[in-house]
Amino acid sequence: MANITLHNDPVTTVGELPTLGSAAPDFTLVGVDLAPITKASFAGKRVILSIFPSLDTGVCATSTRKFNEAAAALDNTVVVTVSKDLPFAAARFCTNEGIENVVTGSAFNSSFGDDYGVTFTSGPLTGLLSRAVVVLDENGIVIHSEQVPETTQEPDYDAALTVLA
Repeated sequence: MANITLHNDPVTTVGELPTLGSAAPDFTLVGVDLAPITKASFAGKRVILSIFPSLDTGVCATSTRKFNEAAAALDNTVVVTVSKDLPFAAARFCTNEGIENVVTGSAFNSSFGDDYGVTFTSGPLTGLLSRAVVVLDENGIVIHSEQVPETTQEPDYDAALTVLA
């Protein structure tokens, strides 16, 4: 389990992020059109999984905006935001914010959080997903992962994007 903080108070997650060099776990998320989004959907593409508690928080919204901007310049790469927000809320956020370069995936009814080790098991956000970034190469192999140590902080965008350069 990861030991991280939320407003400097200790919280834990169900496990650890997938290790570098390992095959990322398969996943099924729900897209804004209610269709399934799977790891296999992105076969042959590089994938940035931007994982967070909810688009209704400032840091999560900021990270989505920043990855949306970065995604426009990345070849053969898709950014997938993952939270337990309902698909309808994600669609509304993206429409209101002009987000067009990311795929939003809801983990509200999936094992994604447990499979990727990011489900909070303590604290006020228990059951939601911690802030993390996992980058996969074209073959679904983990080439970068970051469990953000303080939930209210932004991820290290440069570190995630550098592995794709």
